[in-house]
Amino acid sequence: MQMRRFFLLFLSSFLLVVYLAKAQQPARNLVIVTFDGLRWQEVFGGVDSVLMHDAAYTRDPDEMRRLYWDASPQVRREKLFPFIWGVMAHDGQLLGNRNLGNDMNVANVYHFSYPGYHEIFTGYPDTAIHSNDKVRNPNKHVLGYLNQQSGYQGKVAAFTSWDVFPYILNKWESGIYVNADEDSLPDATPELRLLNLLQRLTAKPLDLRPDIFTYAAAKEYLKAYHPRVLYIAFDETDDYAHAGMYDQYIKSAHAEDGMIRDLWTYLQQDPFYAGQTVLLLTCDHGRGTGDAWRDHGAKVKGSSAIWMAVMGPGIAAVGERKEHAQYYQAQIAATLADLLGFKFQADHPIAPSLYPVLVHAEN
Repeated sequence: MQMRRFFLLFLSSFLLVVYLAKAQQPARNLVIVTFDGLRWQEVFGGVDSVLMHDAAYTRDPDEMRRLYWDASPQVRREKLFPFIWGVMAHDGQLLGNRNLGNDMNVANVYHFSYPGYHEIFTGYPDTAIHSNDKVRNPNKHVLGYLNQQSGYQGKVAAFTSWDVFPYILNKWESGIYVNADEDSLPDATPELRLLNLLQRLTAKPLDLRPDIFTYAAAKEYLKAYHPRVLYIAFDETDDYAHAGMYDQYIKSAHAEDGMIRDLWTYLQQDPFYAGQTVLLLTCDHGRGTGDAWRDHGAKVKGSSAIWMAVMGPGIAAVGERKEHAQYYQAQIAATLADLLGFKFQADHPIAPSLYPVLVHAEN
């Protein structure tokens, strides 16, 4: 009798999860944003006091204290990421706070950019993807898959600061629109024409398109063409970290939070997107701690640790996830398809979706 009750309890719990997942109406549109190499430590704890006061990494610690410091980690993170913690944590959820035992990691063994972005979009940590070279991705990714679905054909676009993304997303095979680094924009509107001029004439301190131009290009393209799936890939956080410029790393992260707020505000004003769009944020890899914060890779402890934030139709508003759990970057690809009501399929293994977790209200 006890075994029968246990079985019935298990079955009812399972059916409830299935019901909750099926009951959610999928979103119509999707916006994905990645912050290259942005550590979970800053996302969940705000500015790092040690790095902020280290003259080797921060030029003006007084300014950093004024802008971003507080004794409370919760206040610090809100100062650094006011949109993530003021809006997304209220209306959606965040995964990856290792201080709470809620872990999220890359599954690939390399812990740097191309393998990380490949894992995000293919759901497959392929060991053959082992460099940042401009090599066309041989594996099918979820953005290309979505571009083949009814209503999404020709409606998937990516705007990136790094010029390797046309190869990561294999624009020649996938057919999606990829605008990277020095790529010019369509001249359909005066705003797009002005951006073409500005990005051609601007200085490039990091030898790539500044993130603000990548963002502005993506937003103006969205306004002009209404893509159903938009991907924006920021880069400055990783480059400033490698350069040992902690203050600039922090300022870029803060600025990018502001860009996302600006985009979300616009999306809620446009009837095509309002109430029908999911926003998902994540990163390609983590970084080390102490002096190793500048670096990442297989030999750098902690650089496999990542995070994710998501909100929109069907996403339970549970805020910061507190349950002990282990999630992986490879699970994002299937999740992206599920958010729009599709099942990502490819001729390689795909990690299971996080969708049942995201729509379940308990934390």
